[in-house]
Amino acid sequence: MTSTVTESEVAVVGAGPTGLLLAGDLAAAGVKVVVLEKRAAESNLTRAFAVHARSLEQLDARGLADELIATGTPVSRLRLFNSLELDLGQLPSRFPFVLITPQSHTERLLQERALKAGAVLLRDHRVTGLRQDADGVTLQAQTADGPVSHRARYVVGADGVRSSVRELAGIPFPGESVVNSVVLADVRLERAPSELLSVGATGDGFAFVVPFGDGWYRVIAWDRHHQLPDDAPVELADLAELTRRALGEDYGLHDARWMSRFHSDERQAPRYRDGRVLLAGDAAHCHSPAGGQGMNTGLQDAANLSWKLAAVVRGQAPESLLDSYQDERHPVGKLVLRLSGGLIRMALAQSTPMRAVRSMVGGMGGVVNPLVTRGARLVSGIGIHYRAEPGSHPLAGKRVPDLRLAQDAPDAPGRLYEALRAGKFVLVSTDERAPGSVFSGLEQEVTAPWRGRLVHAAPADPHGKLRATVLLVRPDGYAAWAASDPSREELRRALERWVGEPAGE
Repeated sequence: MTSTVTESEVAVVGAGPTGLLLAGDLAAAGVKVVVLEKRAAESNLTRAFAVHARSLEQLDARGLADELIATGTPVSRLRLFNSLELDLGQLPSRFPFVLITPQSHTERLLQERALKAGAVLLRDHRVTGLRQDADGVTLQAQTADGPVSHRARYVVGADGVRSSVRELAGIPFPGESVVNSVVLADVRLERAPSELLSVGATGDGFAFVVPFGDGWYRVIAWDRHHQLPDDAPVELADLAELTRRALGEDYGLHDARWMSRFHSDERQAPRYRDGRVLLAGDAAHCHSPAGGQGMNTGLQDAANLSWKLAAVVRGQAPESLLDSYQDERHPVGKLVLRLSGGLIRMALAQSTPMRAVRSMVGGMGGVVNPLVTRGARLVSGIGIHYRAEPGSHPLAGKRVPDLRLAQDAPDAPGRLYEALRAGKFVLVSTDERAPGSVFSGLEQEVTAPWRGRLVHAAPADPHGKLRATVLLVRPDGYAAWAASDPSREELRRALERWVGEPAGE
């Protein structure tokens, strides 16, 4: 016997970074959202440490980036394995680095934002059943007090690799194990590594060491010749030996407070949407830890989905808009699987040809190398873009950099990503025919019906690199539409296509 304890417009299953960013966006947009989390309390197991540039840009668009950066250490060079180093310092971003900080800090900020915006977080709720119909989805969950029921118009499974939502919805998760018997441990060190993020690999194994910031270090290591089941115990002496082989020394690791094993899979759901059920983050895709892509890809999933789901729930867009989530993010998930898989296979290469390729690629990192530069952009996320419709402006689908904006009032946003904090589309114009007032001639006649869904802005440098006189930026920081000297009818059609039906029509 169950009783309905919550009813919402969207139920998000999973209170990790992906689920919390999504819930915060939805709540900020006025959507009634509940988050169901099976953990009764926070856990520090198998957490991510790397926050890449594009994720920081998304957090900046939510007013969280600077606070998160204060919790960690920026690293401008990322060593993926012994011979390959990516220079992130040249990235065209406000954040030309990877931030090393425990995932718990990212979760804390996203949770605080979500709760402040009005999201409801229910812990100790393990989803055990799912049934969807034409009007919504009913979830069954088990709690310490017994079974309960939750009803929502849409459900998003952000509940990790072993997603209950994915399994209950009948969405397959094909793939295979890439690396088995990976060891994780939290330890003390007698000697701190010279680099904040210490990564090393041989053909027989790898290890990396990263600090929590409180005197404890997370060590993750793998030994090709010592493969054991996930539930096999870990010996501290074995971990020290493997660390010495991969990194040259073991830093005097001691006093482990926790040790375990896991296996790393490469898997991807063939579809991220089944009716009113959607998947995001590790529930939709998982891959090797190489490049630190997991949490970051999930955050991008959430940023892509949140504004679309909010528009559909509020009746401002047709349900078909949700199909674009699959169209845009599934190819990105596939790319990340290839990228991380290629890195781990190259790092662990045993054959002479593969080792030669690894040495050659790594040796080219110190010179101007388009391959290495592209790799840095892809790993950081800023090189990701979405396919635009044929005939679209070259900017369409591209990530929009953090443009400096003209400020017509002291409290006006000075940067594009500050303007995006409203959670709305940003309409940027370089139209010099209306000096002193952005779209002064167009606003009343064209954009007025969308006034509550748009932020108007003008670049501080109208003669800069924008390459368009009008640019419509999506809430996730990608160009929806752009044009040079568009007619008013062209602008109106673009607003209807992307921002939704105008108010009052």
